[in-house]
Amino acid sequence: MIRTHLLPCHLPKHEADALNRESGRISTKTLVTHDRVYRKKGTKRRHWLSRGAAERLGDYLLRDDPPLLHAHRKDAAQQGFYNAITTAHANRQLGAKFPYRRKRWRTTIWKETGIRVAATETGTLLLLARARGLAPIRVRLPPAITMLPCWRVREVRLVWDRAARHDTWHVVVEDGQRPAPPPGTAVVAVDLGEVHPAACTDGTETVIIAARRVRATQQYTAKRLAALRRQQARQTKGSRRHRRLQRRKNRFLAQQRRRVRDLEHTVSRAVVAFAVERRAGTLALGDVRTVADGKRLNRNSQQKVSSWSHGRQRQYITYKAEAAGIRVVLVDEAYSSQTCPNPDCKHRYKPQGRVYRCPACGLRAPPKGHPDAVGAANLLSRFLYGAVGQIRPPPQTTYRRPAAFGQAEHA
Repeated sequence: MIRTHLLPCHLPKHEADALNRESGRISTKTLVTHDRVYRKKGTKRRHWLSRGAAERLGDYLLRDDPPLLHAHRKDAAQQGFYNAITTAHANRQLGAKFPYRRKRWRTTIWKETGIRVAATETGTLLLLARARGLAPIRVRLPPAITMLPCWRVREVRLVWDRAARHDTWHVVVEDGQRPAPPPGTAVVAVDLGEVHPAACTDGTETVIIAARRVRATQQYTAKRLAALRRQQARQTKGSRRHRRLQRRKNRFLAQQRRRVRDLEHTVSRAVVAFAVERRAGTLALGDVRTVADGKRLNRNSQQKVSSWSHGRQRQYITYKAEAAGIRVVLVDEAYSSQTCPNPDCKHRYKPQGRVYRCPACGLRAPPKGHPDAVGAANLLSRFLYGAVGQIRPPPQTTYRRPAAFGQAEHA
């Protein structure tokens, strides 16, 4: 399995800035060269540079520049532009745009060809190559990496941490470990939510992961960001006060993203832990990727949906589940929380609040009629039987609050 380890960077700030500034300059040079060659022939005979041709042309244009980065680091900066083009092509139908902005800074990346491992008396070092004539950069590896039975460094990145305001090494390590065997053959359905991040059920018990701190953090982020923007709008663009507010805003957003990321990791661990407890081999995850497509809600609802980071939550659950040997399958979640789970009814209505009571048959999801428990049961029914309403919510529902030191209470 491949994991990324974050290590402190002890390089002087001016050296780290020089490396990332050079990577940004090379990336911008590739962007400008590609654009000029593409537009030179006119609208009828435009020429699109291939990746290899752009690298050769870039090497020719950069031949007289003072050397700072290793040749392969320059290639990585050039390839980043074409990787962005490939991603934009794949997501063109979702509104993705081709790269067009010039970059003053870019993360410097070392691949395996520029990384050497050296064993010393004080520990294991990574030697990151720079240009000819310059000494390599030394990065000390912690025992958490070197004590692995079979490890291999695949990539190293020099990343500026906006929240902590210092550079950090991101070391991508292949630890040689294989995913664990499946805990069992059961199926657990997970209904992702905006208020409660996840509701899980295997047909016998429902567990609702209650982490309202995620939503509270996102709401505070929007409120504080609006205040900073109002202050910045009163200043002259480019002034000292304007730049100071911009730095404050960038740092605040980075801090909030880090807080939300930690909470989402806690929630995803709780979801996978429940699946392992229930000896699940398959995780049926509700597909909410199109939840906001073609809709225009009121201001408050629009803000809630736009700040709901369900994609990142799905990514965290997926890789944690695969490491535990559990297969993840996306299931259409359309009307799963609105359809009555009674097989003889299947009436559809939008529940208000935290209680689900069917107006047609009077069914109430036990014990308190939580609509998320209905949604999880319908997802499980759709995965097993191809339609909702075949499985009733289990009689027992447990609320787990992993963000509050793992406390759990039974409803």
